[in-house]
Amino acid sequence: MTHKESETIEFKKSTAELKEAVISIVAMLNKHGRGEVYFGIDDRSGKVLGMTIGRTTIKEVTQAIVDNTEPKIYPKVETRIIKGKDCIVVEAHGINSPYFAYGRAYIRVGESDKALSVHEIESRILSKKKLLWENEISERRLKDIDVKTLKDYMKRASEEGRINFKYSNLKTTLKRLHLLSGEKLLKAAEVLFCNDNSMEVQAAVFAGTDKITFLDIKKFKGNIFSLRRQAEAYVKEHIKWRAEITSGPRKEIPEIPVDAIREAIGNSLCHRDYANPKGNEVAIFKDRVDVYNPGTFPDELAPEDFIRGDGYSILRNPLIAETMYLSADIEKWASGLKRIYDECTAVGVKVEFKRIKTGFVVSLHRPKWEEGEGLGKVGQRGREKSREKILELVAGNPSITTHEFAEGVGLSIKGIEKAVRLLKKEGRLRRIGPDKGGHWEVAG
Repeated sequence: MTHKESETIEFKKSTAELKEAVISIVAMLNKHGRGEVYFGIDDRSGKVLGMTIGRTTIKEVTQAIVDNTEPKIYPKVETRIIKGKDCIVVEAHGINSPYFAYGRAYIRVGESDKALSVHEIESRILSKKKLLWENEISERRLKDIDVKTLKDYMKRASEEGRINFKYSNLKTTLKRLHLLSGEKLLKAAEVLFCNDNSMEVQAAVFAGTDKITFLDIKKFKGNIFSLRRQAEAYVKEHIKWRAEITSGPRKEIPEIPVDAIREAIGNSLCHRDYANPKGNEVAIFKDRVDVYNPGTFPDELAPEDFIRGDGYSILRNPLIAETMYLSADIEKWASGLKRIYDECTAVGVKVEFKRIKTGFVVSLHRPKWEEGEGLGKVGQRGREKSREKILELVAGNPSITTHEFAEGVGLSIKGIEKAVRLLKKEGRLRRIGPDKGGHWEVAG
């Protein structure tokens, strides 16, 4: 890490500067929709000082941010070793600007936090309410909400640690998710949790490389989460799979990474233009899978900006995006195209991002397995070796830390976190006890 402050990074010597840190978080969210604060680094020199972290320090930092911001900000707060010293890192995301800290709104200007004027605050509120389809009042009523979908959503959001309240009752829960205006549903709530809504996804399989002859066609209806599952299942059913048999269990390998398919469909639903009556489409051709989103790409940006990690998020539906982020149904804003690209590139699958007049298309090319295309196993084997190394390290040291994993395996912190999640999901690794004071155990 380069120890330098920016418009999205702030340093504090210790949690004695917690109030100032909360203000910085609000300022960064109001400017960029994201921000990070590092406790234990000198803000003038960038020198890593480290700090003493007590049993309740993480909880106190989290609570201070939640209690003193409006709308509420629910950050990710963790201990991280930087240059051998203990530091606390706070990561926050939010799209419900303007945010307030201790009753005032701030904006990030360079490395400083400037108070927003009343006029600036009013302009932000008015422009947000005036322009967004999702903030309009829905014709649906509370009785139209699919309660099971909402409860399942709340469970996922709670498990991800991105929300600090549980389902209580329909009205209270929707209100806390900012999906009600008084007693009425917003249109965002309609597409998120009502099965009877204006959304649909058309899916089809075509005989060739154009839309002249189709072999199968379906039309899916439902809430946004249901549509994603149905469309993803349809693609998985109609693409090719192969078996890879090694010393372990038999593995089924898809011609296109499932995570890339899921990400493409999820992004197309989240970021579509809901004012456009045309629905989303999934088209399976002989040579590719196209995921069409009836929402044009921002004029001032190119898909390549996001692949390089230089793009910044311009959200058409910030409330829908925020809701899906809390349950990890989408990840960090502006990262979707890069995630799709990285997943495909890792296994040699070509992917294209196409701007068209009526929207945006993600084309996932189907490799010609019969010609040996896309059958390289280096990426798959590398990931499996990394997971096996993690299990070996746990066997030798059940109290091993994430940073020790990273050093032992040779992956980044994010790479380790992803590998550990997969091992836990596969039932091969489990965590016993809390993050502080607990230990790992190899399962099976």
